[in-house]
Amino acid sequence: MEIIDPAIGPDYLRKLSEDELTSVCQEIRDHLVSSVTSTGGHLGSNLGVVELTVALHRVFDSPIDKVVWDIGHQSYVHKMVTGRANELPTLRKLDGLSGYPSQRESVHDIVENSHASTSLAYAGGLARAFERRGETERSVVAVIGDGALTGGMSWEALNNIALLRNHRVVIVVNDNGRSYAPTVGGIASHLAALQKSAFYDGTGTEDPIVTRYKERVGPESVNSEESTDELTYSRSIFESLGFAYVGPLDGHHVPSLEEYLRRAKDYGDPVVVHCITRKGNGYGPAENEPIDRLHTVKPSPSSNAKSPAKKKSWTSVFSEEISVLADTHSHIVAVTAAMSDAVGLGRLFEVHPDRVMDTGIAEQYAVTSAAGMALGGLHPVVSIYSTFLNRAFDQIVLDVALHGCGVTFVLDRAGATGEDGPSHNGMWDLSLLQVVPSLHIAAPRDAPSLVEQLREAVRVDDAPTAIRFPKGEVTEDLPASRRIDGIDVLHEGTDPEILLVGIGAMAPSCVAAAKMVEEYGIDAAVVDPRWIKPVPDALVHFARRFRYVVSVEDSGRVGGFGSAISQRLTDANVMARVHSLGLPQDFPEHCSRSELLNSSCLTPHGIASSIQGILESDSAHN
Repeated sequence: MEIIDPAIGPDYLRKLSEDELTSVCQEIRDHLVSSVTSTGGHLGSNLGVVELTVALHRVFDSPIDKVVWDIGHQSYVHKMVTGRANELPTLRKLDGLSGYPSQRESVHDIVENSHASTSLAYAGGLARAFERRGETERSVVAVIGDGALTGGMSWEALNNIALLRNHRVVIVVNDNGRSYAPTVGGIASHLAALQKSAFYDGTGTEDPIVTRYKERVGPESVNSEESTDELTYSRSIFESLGFAYVGPLDGHHVPSLEEYLRRAKDYGDPVVVHCITRKGNGYGPAENEPIDRLHTVKPSPSSNAKSPAKKKSWTSVFSEEISVLADTHSHIVAVTAAMSDAVGLGRLFEVHPDRVMDTGIAEQYAVTSAAGMALGGLHPVVSIYSTFLNRAFDQIVLDVALHGCGVTFVLDRAGATGEDGPSHNGMWDLSLLQVVPSLHIAAPRDAPSLVEQLREAVRVDDAPTAIRFPKGEVTEDLPASRRIDGIDVLHEGTDPEILLVGIGAMAPSCVAAAKMVEEYGIDAAVVDPRWIKPVPDALVHFARRFRYVVSVEDSGRVGGFGSAISQRLTDANVMARVHSLGLPQDFPEHCSRSELLNSSCLTPHGIASSIQGILESDSAHN
């Protein structure tokens, strides 16, 4: 497999014949399947862009020409043909390849474009920079899926790029009809209609495609003579905006892709190249998987490892309870941004399809439309990955909270998530949401508390609520020894001077740490405040009896719960010394959740060591 040679780059591809390209594409596909099914990662989306990636690198001269991937999870093939194929077995592992483009890895990677709908804005900015610097022969290519075109930021960028002239911007629409799930909305319908107008697979002696490839786009571009009963012409929305448009093309036929990508490169003005691909192409298990075409796969277990009893995930616990609540509360509806199954709404959709709204990758619209539903008498539950909530912060503040809308945000994958890297760790939500007036935040520690707090949240109709929980398996049930005005006491101690405040899934680690330090004669109590914003009055009163209060959260330390309780105790003249343990306010490298928690001293041993360090430091200063 010559393609595995790390010395091989895009120049190698340009020397190959058509027959050799077919062989190389199969080698790439085989290597993808063997590596990604072992390491875990995004498989289906990469299988769908093998030929497209090869064609791009034969036509464009990366890194002189810039190729920006949106969303970057389909960049594994790009990594392989730019010299990193032999590193693919390290994918998403500590010190290995990132699951997204990474500037640290290669000059061929422009941005870690792992949040959708941003590539076009990057491309517009790069093109303006090249024009300003007089580098007018350099091209910028944005590869964007039809799913990412549902995001509003894509259309803000198209609106601006359409005005550019003498800028070499090539927008490749990778149209496979899906993001995580089938693409929804008017854009999906429009692209589907364009597919029916013509399709060129390069197999005929004549080119039947209606290319709409003009020297300049204008009313004269509509050629009625090209319309027949079998081949109807439909002006694309891209042409209406002012772009030249070519397509639809067979995204798995390298020669035709090359031909039109080369013409687009030479055109000189912004061009949209519409390619039809199949997610999971060439791998039967992916092609036949009905939900997401093996969008992601988990690492294969070691042959020597025993399969542990499968536990429920946090997402599945939410999925079961939201379905129960919907059965008994007709005003509850759910909102998702193109991730219905991923965030646990698949079951609800099966039973009540009219009560699950998929907005596409449009988090801002999802949140403000939820505010509108709340104003209309419904109670929307917006289920979203924590990292994607960042995109709708303004809407949460001024569209939901300002108007006292009863909207519940369910934040999946909050805190340390791990393998997906810095852009996917859900470590920002507590810092951002702390500043939102009237918002209530809950952090369940186990399955029963998630159920209980979700029921409490949907009863709040005059303010927004949020419930955050991590990725992965739910922790073992951790019953409280008693409840004091809404806060749960998890570990009493004998005569403790240290109060550990465990936030959500950190509570079990706090209990374990308290038991560890007992061996060193250190007495600590552990509480779970349950609702962490606003800081409960009961927690303030309870903290008065302790000399130290140590908050533990798997969120960023700056502006998190530790900051909030410190300010609250200061305002209440509570003399306890507050210490905050959490994730460093940085961009952690991709690794497992457990590795990230360990490096941040958020394991039981790490928390116990921090407690000892606090006491030793205090003793040294007295």
